[in-house]
Amino acid sequence: MNVLKKLIMPAVAPALHAAARLAVSRFDRQDPVAAQQALFISLMRSGQGTRFGRDHDFGALLRRPFAESYAQYRRQVPIRSYADFWREYFITGAVKSDNGARLELNNVTWPGRIALFCESSGTTAPTKYIPFTPEMFAANRRAARDLLAHYLAAVPGSRLFRGRFLYLSGSTALNPLGAGVESGDMSAITLKYAPGVLRPFIAPSPRVSALEWDEKIEALTELLLTDKEITGISGVPPWLLLLLERVRQRGGRPLPELLPNLELIVHGGTSIVPYRREFSSLFGNRSPRFLELLPSSEGFMGFQIPGEDHMRFTPWYGVFFEFVPFSFLDGQGGIPADAPALTLAEIRVGERYALILSTCAGLWRYHIGDTIRFTSLAPLAFEFTGRDRFLDRFEEKVTQAEVDRAVADLNEQTALDVVEFMVGPEIAERRHLWVLAVKGESPGAELIGRFLDERLMLGNADYAAFRRQGRINPPRIITVPEELIYTWSCQVRGKLGGQSKIPHVDPTVAGELVQSLAAFAGR
Repeated sequence: MNVLKKLIMPAVAPALHAAARLAVSRFDRQDPVAAQQALFISLMRSGQGTRFGRDHDFGALLRRPFAESYAQYRRQVPIRSYADFWREYFITGAVKSDNGARLELNNVTWPGRIALFCESSGTTAPTKYIPFTPEMFAANRRAARDLLAHYLAAVPGSRLFRGRFLYLSGSTALNPLGAGVESGDMSAITLKYAPGVLRPFIAPSPRVSALEWDEKIEALTELLLTDKEITGISGVPPWLLLLLERVRQRGGRPLPELLPNLELIVHGGTSIVPYRREFSSLFGNRSPRFLELLPSSEGFMGFQIPGEDHMRFTPWYGVFFEFVPFSFLDGQGGIPADAPALTLAEIRVGERYALILSTCAGLWRYHIGDTIRFTSLAPLAFEFTGRDRFLDRFEEKVTQAEVDRAVADLNEQTALDVVEFMVGPEIAERRHLWVLAVKGESPGAELIGRFLDERLMLGNADYAAFRRQGRINPPRIITVPEELIYTWSCQVRGKLGGQSKIPHVDPTVAGELVQSLAAFAGR
């Protein structure tokens, strides 16, 4: 551990906690609706001189009050997907050269030249290149500071900064996209370009961060077994489980004994609900604290405050949000370009919304593909309800949240340990195909199928009606060893890493992905 940090932190800790309390006080005094309106005007002002801003006459929007300006913005700027942005704006800066791909965006959708792009791991689509500007970098850092401030204010005895925080990210060996232009996982970019003053508080080292996934997991396992200074870990739930299980197996003792100073796990990217039992079995009654956040390559959306059940929505980090009621999504999770959208002032508790983002990285009315449900307006709290993809090939409209809940109940109420899974349609048979990666013995496909079927019927009236009417047949269940699903993802999809998630609901039109997995398993 850095000697200077060891000497300074005991004296600095009280000041850090005092600063955290002040930051929380400022956070709580902010008006979310007023912040969104001010941010909207700021974004219009920044974007008006770009090609996108000229195409959509941002300059005229600045001469009107917010209500009129926003109404005109909705009329002038259609909702766009990534494919729309690529076809209409990004592809103009994408060229092939002798040295490989180049991506040059200069004053196209955001002022100046974009030097960094986040590679977003789509499930079936090619890699998405999301612009990542200095303004977005700064906004994400403010979000991280506010999250940590809330944590320190809520946990006065925290020793988080007396150790190091381990990031389970993708490789920080970024990909060149032209002179001075790079791309990579958002978490890896953030780690690679972290301020030097934070380096003593961050793990792993740059050398380990740049390793490929399999090598990195082995190196991080060794690090956690030998470095007792790790006080926090951040990552996506399934990969966190993979790493922690490897540590437990290699260490041969309970995790609380192997990681005695671990006090916080920050998770995001996919719902933790199906994985709670696994985490509980690893830590028992000596568990670290868990905090959820909803970051993305496109913008930061919220984080959980210690002691609260749901995340706080955070509308002040460079993103202007609009909300499209879930009912307007089509069967593929798409949104019509002219779908009605609401501002933050108009949202209602209990409704599920698709998120539309306008950002300080030059995305305008961008359909990100995530959905949320607000659980409170004061404070502004929400829960992540999954991607726009859902089981709907038979008009059953089963959401990812309902699927996650069914698997979580399966883990809690049976002896089964499902560590990863995917469900999709078998169109000809009019049924769902579930592939469950399990640890240990399985109680049998018939029992599992009956349990999942009943849980979905309890949680979804459409599914229950269609099952009773025979319009959907009982599901088919396949169980596979836990290693197989990761091998399939690596060998067939070419995706395995800190941000390459297994899609729980197959997003393909006819269930091609889940059928590929079943075929890989020999079923």
